[in-house]
Amino acid sequence: MYKWILFLLLVSTNVNAQTKYYLTADRVFDGEQMRPGWAVVVEGNKIVAAGLGLSVPTGAVKINYPGATIMPGLIEGHSHLFLYPYNITDWNTQVLKETDAYRTIRATVHAKQTLMAGFTTTRDLGTEGAGYADVALKRAIDEGMVPGPRMLVSGRAIVTTGSYGPSGYDYDQQLMLGAETADGYMILKVVRDQIGKGADFIKIYADYHWGPGKEDRPTFTLEELKMANEAATSSGRYFVSHASSKDAIRRAVLAGAETIEHGDHMDAETGRLMKEHGVTYFPTLAASEKVTQYRGWKKGVDPEPKNITEKKQSFKAAMESGVTIGMGGDVGVYPHGENVIEMELMVEYGMKPVDVLKAATSVNAKALHMEQQVGMLKPGMLADIIIVGGDPSIQISVIRQVKFVMKDGVVYRQEK
Repeated sequence: MYKWILFLLLVSTNVNAQTKYYLTADRVFDGEQMRPGWAVVVEGNKIVAAGLGLSVPTGAVKINYPGATIMPGLIEGHSHLFLYPYNITDWNTQVLKETDAYRTIRATVHAKQTLMAGFTTTRDLGTEGAGYADVALKRAIDEGMVPGPRMLVSGRAIVTTGSYGPSGYDYDQQLMLGAETADGYMILKVVRDQIGKGADFIKIYADYHWGPGKEDRPTFTLEELKMANEAATSSGRYFVSHASSKDAIRRAVLAGAETIEHGDHMDAETGRLMKEHGVTYFPTLAASEKVTQYRGWKKGVDPEPKNITEKKQSFKAAMESGVTIGMGGDVGVYPHGENVIEMELMVEYGMKPVDVLKAATSVNAKALHMEQQVGMLKPGMLADIIIVGGDPSIQISVIRQVKFVMKDGVVYRQEK
């Protein structure tokens, strides 16, 4: 009898025990600036201290990486865990011929690759034909069944009738689309239904390349977008918008969109409008470059295509306008785990490395309404912490040298 009581007490003590960590490296990027010589202390799943001259807590596991940088876990602002590079399998085939079960299995692998690359949070902007499998994947990760980043999901995303793919097939067939259609007042029902099925936010395609010459043209009217925004915000959610053309960006911003994705044709005036309304811009530079490469462009060898030149101009205009720029590359178009490509391109296109680091941490956290949880290394925040070799504020590509990954106080990667 007494042996069983002792055993139960020991088990209870072990379950409730909180592991402590004392993390050091040459420098700490706290989400806003570099802090040479800092240490970070973790207890359980929370950061309890970060700064100079911290003592080592009794019983703490000491981890030190000379020459390295401690950072908040990176945040991917625009991902598609249910897609993979189109030069392997084209988008139409993935949507139309691969089962949801197969795509979900692939997505679990993508989730692990994302986490191991140091991205501990991701905002996933649509399963592209896999229904609400993202809601299930999010739950599986949260319950510890599979390793992956903390997820915010949008479910099916919303488009207007006639403006999305797959397209170009015999009209006698009823094809499954990569998103859910809604028009007029029906958008209220669709938004509410998606929220009821687990969407953390609503993604809407404010334009699409469906113009007479396949150019980007607006889809939803301003009134429709406003209805969607009212339905989303009434539930405590928000809406984000795919928008490449200036007209679509303007409509989405005026309707209440909190983030604009892509913005391929934005100018300084559009950027200033976004800044005025507190909108964050996610440029998805990597997706534009990779899709163009899949179509035959050899970067550094061939002349720069018009769409890449325009993308660089739009990014420059965004920086000059002062609009807040987040880090989100549309990963899935290119390999999961290679999220850093977007950060490298942001620097290549003219952004300072330290600003790119902010975009992938504190800026993204605020855009995702998670600034009280992640994106900074300070007491009370969740223990999402990575360590990378070198100084990414000087050379952004050292983000690829991931030495250590902790999410919610659990260590998932620790290089020797």
